[in-house]
Amino acid sequence: MQRHAGQRWTVMLVALTLQVALAVSLAFAEPVKHIILFIGDGMHLEHEIAASRYLTGEDRNLVFHDFDYQCYMSTWDVTTYNLYADAAGKPKYDRRNFDPRLGYDPARGGEMPFPDDPDIADAYFLTRINGRYPATDSASAGTAWATGYKTDDGNIAWLPGDPENGELETITEKVRRQRDWAIGVVSTVPFSHATPAVHVSHNVNRNNYHAIAQEILTQIKPEVVIGGGHPTWAKSGSEGRYITFATLNAVKADPEYVVVERQADQDGNTLIQAGAFQALSQGKKLFGLFGGSGGNFEPPVPTNNGTGVVNRATIENPTLKEATLAALEVLKQDPDGFFVMVEQGDIDWANHANDFPWMIGTMWDLNEAVQAAVEFVENPFDDIDWKNTLLLVASDHGNSYMRNRQALGKGELPAASEIQKNFVPGVSTFNATTKVTYSTGEHTNELVNVYAQGHHAERLFRKYEGTWYPGTRIIDNTQLFHILAEAAGVDDVRVAPPARLPVRALPR
Repeated sequence: MQRHAGQRWTVMLVALTLQVALAVSLAFAEPVKHIILFIGDGMHLEHEIAASRYLTGEDRNLVFHDFDYQCYMSTWDVTTYNLYADAAGKPKYDRRNFDPRLGYDPARGGEMPFPDDPDIADAYFLTRINGRYPATDSASAGTAWATGYKTDDGNIAWLPGDPENGELETITEKVRRQRDWAIGVVSTVPFSHATPAVHVSHNVNRNNYHAIAQEILTQIKPEVVIGGGHPTWAKSGSEGRYITFATLNAVKADPEYVVVERQADQDGNTLIQAGAFQALSQGKKLFGLFGGSGGNFEPPVPTNNGTGVVNRATIENPTLKEATLAALEVLKQDPDGFFVMVEQGDIDWANHANDFPWMIGTMWDLNEAVQAAVEFVENPFDDIDWKNTLLLVASDHGNSYMRNRQALGKGELPAASEIQKNFVPGVSTFNATTKVTYSTGEHTNELVNVYAQGHHAERLFRKYEGTWYPGTRIIDNTQLFHILAEAAGVDDVRVAPPARLPVRALPR
């Protein structure tokens, strides 16, 4: 009897173990219902550190610095790859046969971003080839994670070489088609600009703003679109630069949409929240159109008094935080789930201008929005939580080759005399008063950081770490697409793996 009892216990234990293993397996395979992707356009680690010092007095104390998972991402596009290939006398990019190290070389550019890897070769990033620094633009970078394909500079969800019918299905189109999710894009720059556009439109030229805006609002028709580019403020002749008055009027006449516009002397935060409430109560989509003369939301203005306080430049545009919350409130009504991309696009614009205070203000804007999203997920009064949500913060590329030369205190901005522009590493010198240097006003091919929180974030990312760059924790931006697709539980049409790398260890 004892022997039989022991056998029964063994069988029961094995069965229980198998059940637990199956439950764990199913739990790991269970897709999320909500994906919130934040993009800090043109943001690299030195910008993060500078903003964290200004806001908190500490180097890495932004909200996303506490996320459960972090890795590094390469951002090169086909144009970048071909520049390096031409210089090295090697074949141009072929999706079925390429060497990732030609697009980004960790032995020269570092296995981690500066300053985590202090020994990167400055000349690798700051040597022009055919008149330009090899680096992606936002359109091709965004296309990579939105579709899983590398493409040419300037392409919006379109195959390289601009073939006829070269449209690529985006992650937002996949989740809508396969899982019936609601989708949305939010940006502080024109909604027809590259980063929002790659998720909800297709074009061979990112500058075809009118066609892109028309496709977004009259064909793709996301549940939420909030951004800049209002034609009353951002004009090109008598017409809007980023959207025509005809398209705007068509959306106003569309019974599917609630349209909220920038209005003189009206608080944009109040307007966008009221628009979200109206959209919710009427079961409609939300289109929020704001922006100033440049098309973007006038960027927040940091004080220089040691407090770390940042003020709105005007009340007429919403903050990214309020725009994000409005989007989330509308999107969460879909019981099937949602995908939203939220971009702080002015970080890039500030870095193009080598404008340190402008950059700080936009980084504050991003940080506030991420904090609001975290609190949204953690709200106990709905069914959205970290078990069914994935929240990511990433950048599409570096910009400006900015370096913090001295640590600034909380709420401290450098004086103009303490900022050195056109700094050439190895040639230029800086004196004891220099606190910040800029080497360019262009994009750079530097690694950027990716931060993730939520449903099996670490498991989703770990299997891609170092697959293109053995011995590192680098993923490629095309692999971010595969991660998003797996998280959402949609089909993942993978590109062919890269050519086998030389059998040698990466330098440590």
